[in-house]
Amino acid sequence: MHRTGAMLSVCFCAGMLGALTTSLFAWLGVRAGLEQLTHMLLQSRDHLLAGGLWGLVYFITVAGPRSRNHWIRKGLWTALPPVAWHLLYFFPNRTDHGVLGIGLGISAPLLVIGLYLVWGFFTGFFARLLWGRP
Repeated sequence: MHRTGAMLSVCFCAGMLGALTTSLFAWLGVRAGLEQLTHMLLQSRDHLLAGGLWGLVYFITVAGPRSRNHWIRKGLWTALPPVAWHLLYFFPNRTDHGVLGIGLGISAPLLVIGLYLVWGFFTGFFARLLWGRP
């Protein structure tokens, strides 16, 4: 397989694994009593696919052979576009919770940011793990 195609596959899979890990953290949040906030984020049935698609955005940051360093840091930076999408598009247009999800409470934006940072961290971690040694 061509190296670019292999990296594209790695980033998609890493994004899906990052979404799976984020779901685990959200489930732990439900168990800790943050049910109203995290339940909204867990309702989506396609969050693993969405994590993989956001992993393709992550691919842009690590596509070149010389840019394959600081994998986790790049994952954290790559988490910012999905945060903006969720807070500024999804909540106001797809739900009745308003901009930033304030209808769920004042801590909703912080929870969204935190969960997407978990996604970014583990996407970078799994991408590096799946890519192997240089």
